Amino acid sequence: MPTLLRAFVACCCLLFTLPAWAADPVPGVVVDYSPAKNRQYVGSPGLAILPSGGYVASHDWFGPGSTNDTTVVFGSSDKGATWAKLAEVKGQWWSSLFVHKEALYLLGTSKEYGFCVIRRSTDGGKTWTTPADAKLGLLRGDGRYHCAPVPVVVHQGRLWRGMEDAMGPGGWGSHFRAFMMSARVDADLLDAASWTSSNPLPRDPQWLGGKFGGWLEGNAVVTPEGKLVDMLRVDVPLVPEKAAIISISADGKTATFDPATGFVDMPGAAKKFTIRFDAESHSYWTLASVVLPEFEKRKPGTTRNHLVLMRSADLKSWEQRAVLIHNPDPVKHGYQYVDWLFDHDDIVALVRTAHDDAADGAHNNHDANHLTFHRFGSFRALK
Repeated sequence: MPTLLRAFVACCCLLFTLPAWAADPVPGVVVDYSPAKNRQYVGSPGLAILPSGGYVASHDWFGPGSTNDTTVVFGSSDKGATWAKLAEVKGQWWSSLFVHKEALYLLGTSKEYGFCVIRRSTDGGKTWTTPADAKLGLLRGDGRYHCAPVPVVVHQGRLWRGMEDAMGPGGWGSHFRAFMMSARVDADLLDAASWTSSNPLPRDPQWLGGKFGGWLEGNAVVTPEGKLVDMLRVDVPLVPEKAAIISISADGKTATFDPATGFVDMPGAAKKFTIRFDAESHSYWTLASVVLPEFEKRKPGTTRNHLVLMRSADLKSWEQRAVLIHNPDPVKHGYQYVDWLFDHDDIVALVRTAHDDAADGAHNNHDANHLTFHRFGSFRALK
């Protein structure tokens, strides 16, 4: 008995000396999961609400255990409480998931830095078209392209979607050139001829006093003045985090940027973010991975443990409204790459989540082991 008692006491001591986050349950509803040992990580969450009211989720796999060219699609018929796998799509990556004219679309690249491709599903995500040529979804087959699951916005009779190529000089960050794609709302979206692209804008390393690492993962957003802009994540070495606002001409052909006025302070903007406009509150909203003061010496792009709901009236000044998910550890915990939608008075969201599991947890805060679904009720009142 004394031996058993000593063992019990030792176990209790171990339990109570573990970090507070070590046994945290995964926040939200787990849609998909891959342990760190698989070296296959969850990327690029995309979320859509079908005309029937059903939810569809997508994500890709990245990391050395993946092929860097596969997207997985899930469906939920009970408002996100449970999910079932619908399809696995080879040759699709970094993709936005959106509904247009009763059909579901995936718009992204064919692989890591692949061609620009689009697919259509008319059965809620179970089967998809194949981008075999320029008439069937191969939109740009002439280079290396990059993007993320960013919004597809309807404005002045056109669909708009931010994009980058990776054909500038240097490596990650410096090689991204930002541009905007658009197509008429009544066009065949699988036909490459339906799409217009602006000129690609490269980075200037002298911007931000020589601390501008690059821009990427741009949001198509309509400003309060009714202008279409591309609002991008900016790579910076330290806080304050910045977003960049590129102006797009009304015909979608010309992109311009003024570094004197185009950079704005935006918490969380060194990581991917999604901005959407809410007509009821007359505000822009986003869910961003904000850096807390105690972590300001870390590079902001690698600090993702504090997810915050933010609001802006003008895209320039951002108010932090509510903390949605938090963990005190920034090394192996990350809540990031959120794709989200308004669902009446709620926000529904998919999060690329690096969190504790029954094994050794996530590889790091970037290499997520979970895809999680969340509902944030009465979001306009959250504080």
